[in-house]
Amino acid sequence: MNIDFFASKKVLVMGIGTFGGGLDAAKFASSAGAKVTITDMVQVDQLAESIDQLKSYPDIEYHLGSHIPADFEDNDIIIVNPAVAPDNQFLKIAARHNKTITSQINIFFELSNASIIGITGANGKSTTTALTAHILKAASENNTQYENVWLSGNIGNKPLLAILDKMTGKDLVVLELSSFQLENLAKIKKAPKISVLTNLTPNHLDRHGTFKNYCAAKEGIFTFQNLNADSPAVSIFNADDRISCEWFEKYKSDTGRTCLKFSADDITDEIKEKFTLPGRVNLSNLAAAITVAKHFGITTQQIKNSLPEFKALPHRLEFVADIKGVKWYNDSIATTGQSTIAALQAFDEPKILIAGGYDKGISFDELAGEIAKQAKAVILIGQTAEKIAKAIKLQSNTKIQIADSLEDAVGLAGQNAVAGDIVLLSPACASYDMFKNFQQRGQEFVTLVNQISR
Repeated sequence: MNIDFFASKKVLVMGIGTFGGGLDAAKFASSAGAKVTITDMVQVDQLAESIDQLKSYPDIEYHLGSHIPADFEDNDIIIVNPAVAPDNQFLKIAARHNKTITSQINIFFELSNASIIGITGANGKSTTTALTAHILKAASENNTQYENVWLSGNIGNKPLLAILDKMTGKDLVVLELSSFQLENLAKIKKAPKISVLTNLTPNHLDRHGTFKNYCAAKEGIFTFQNLNADSPAVSIFNADDRISCEWFEKYKSDTGRTCLKFSADDITDEIKEKFTLPGRVNLSNLAAAITVAKHFGITTQQIKNSLPEFKALPHRLEFVADIKGVKWYNDSIATTGQSTIAALQAFDEPKILIAGGYDKGISFDELAGEIAKQAKAVILIGQTAEKIAKAIKLQSNTKIQIADSLEDAVGLAGQNAVAGDIVLLSPACASYDMFKNFQQRGQEFVTLVNQISR
């Protein structure tokens, strides 16, 4: 595939999305000379912001509010949002008509000549991706192994196809990759040259069905690496993760592959002193980033120099405010029990947890046990509120309150908190029952907390 492949073709972008992938694909295909149609189940009023960004592409058609079978029969190329399940009925129509089915990330892997660093995992992949790019960029002026460093992928709202023509073979691209994106990449047997797994715990079981299937999707980041003894692929595994260690043993003897491990225990005190993000989970993220950086010749001193400028990403253990001695943190990105456990373990202070949301079919038993040990109170919202409450009650007498909204939850947290406490929004669930996405949930939390401080 090359960019000329799209010229004069009819391209259907399925799912414009909220993370920028659909917009990126539509802009790319239109600029490449394709006739573009966008189809989305969401109504036009909910997509106004995205459509506004495409107003300079007047030839794009919009079929919104539903999918039309004829679109999947008549268009030559279907560019699919990764949130669309592989067994979608409309994709089956396209397959029966021998249409080319691809995705934003697949197109990028087909066309890019830059070196790709791919980072995946159940938790921590966004912070690890941003940290890796940050360290590499900070040291780029004094490094001869690469020129520019680009950050993109599932980290959200960062164009990927739009920057293809700006990249060279001497550049590095640091990509966050989801299990959905890796599922698509596996179909074309593509993977990054340097692949990192932050950790692996059950997630997205509503899509993958079983933890085994979820693991299989993640494993594609290693399985399909292009092995070449002259330019070895690099596979980087979390030494604290059982499955990672199993995969390390499985792949370490492959010809043309360099296998490396990382652990939070690897971080020296001199590095820790320069790093401001809380908790062991962030030390593990840093250890992964350092492992990649050292592969490219970055020195310990360069790493130390870069760290003070790195700040927590929005919605990831993000400090919001200190109100009368109570510290409020936004960890809206936490959509699994394991990520909320890591957030609870990041602080020694007494904690009031706000959790709950859309049910992805994940057990909350382990989380309930950690809440019993770590939280003085928990305030629950959303579809899973009763489910989480039941799991907690079976294990402890932790104070539980159920709120009708995030606004009510913040109010209850404020009533329960005293100076020295931490109030932590770390939902352990997706947001779709109450919010458009985790960003909207996190931003509402920040807004509500700031209203208290006035």
